[in-house]
Amino acid sequence: MTRAIVLSEEELQAALAELPGWEVVNGKLHKTFRFADFTAAFGFMTKVAIEANTMNHHPEWCNVWNRVTIELVTHAAGNRISNLDVMLAKKIESLAGEAR
Repeated sequence: MTRAIVLSEEELQAALAELPGWEVVNGKLHKTFRFADFTAAFGFMTKVAIEANTMNHHPEWCNVWNRVTIELVTHAAGNRISNLDVMLAKKIESLAGEAR
């Protein structure tokens, strides 16, 4: 299992440059995804759930019809953004591309 390492501000800014549409909101990596309908949004969430569980690193999220809002933070690292959040965000981006 990969160890959580809290990102410096410079590392966080570099990671954000590689994650289109992601931003820091209230100290968490944050993005809202939009899909064609509820089924597509829920299918995306299912794929993310499988990946997150494999990593043992779970998102905070909300689904309303065709929208899925995701926030990532590492609770074990004092509720700060870590390398695990960036790794999961990159996997989420890949899965979102497949779902659209």
